[in-house]
Amino acid sequence: MKTTTQTIRKLKGERPIAMLTAYDFITAQLAGEAGADMILVGDSLGNTALGFDSTIPVTVDMMLHHCAAVARAKPNALLMCDVPFAVAGHSTDNLLDVCARMLQQAGAECVKIEGGVRRAEKCAAIARAGIPVMGHIGLKPQDVLQLGGYRKFGKTDGSRTALLDEAKAWEDAGAFSLLLEMVDEDAAGMITDAVSIPTIGIGAGPRVDGQVLVISDALGMNAGKYPGFAKKYVDLREIAVEALGRYVSEVRERKFPE
Repeated sequence: MKTTTQTIRKLKGERPIAMLTAYDFITAQLAGEAGADMILVGDSLGNTALGFDSTIPVTVDMMLHHCAAVARAKPNALLMCDVPFAVAGHSTDNLLDVCARMLQQAGAECVKIEGGVRRAEKCAAIARAGIPVMGHIGLKPQDVLQLGGYRKFGKTDGSRTALLDEAKAWEDAGAFSLLLEMVDEDAAGMITDAVSIPTIGIGAGPRVDGQVLVISDALGMNAGKYPGFAKKYVDLREIAVEALGRYVSEVRERKFPE
């Protein structure tokens, strides 16, 4: 059965929402067959699929290309596309145009926009145009150059109040859900209780309405260090390297093809 934004809204208070990222046809198939409620084509593809050091170099055309590949898998999960760096800082008309392209050209069913109160204000126009929006607060990776690195948010009373104001602004503007990234667990719980829309956490503890994981983290596909909040459910990288190593050996030993 196809998941919609209405489905996601109704899950708040009923059961936790499971969300995964996917960046191409194959990973979309895997996430869909695993039963994920939502699939996010995140601009994290810059780090995980394209070899960049951050999400900053990811462009609108890159997002459209990868989202279209994911859409071709036709998952039952709700398909979301990230609005990349700086786009939400342009005019509302420009942001609306990009979001419309994500639905019309790339097959997305909703979009995710990073930002605080000012960005949330633009959400109202996007929502009025019939485009469902998820707001993204807490750590906003697109702001990494301003922040000078990655850190936790909501650890002080002032920071928690600011986060709650941002969450309320997104809700009032018509967002159907919120992503809380690297938000203190108590702050995330407070926000979740204070808004009527579902909250999805990443590095925000268990007191939210759902969780999202980057698929390459969950499958153990990456080399090097994993985020502290991530969980590796299988070491697929080790399995794949061993299998491909056997192929290389068989070719060199003239055992493949038989």
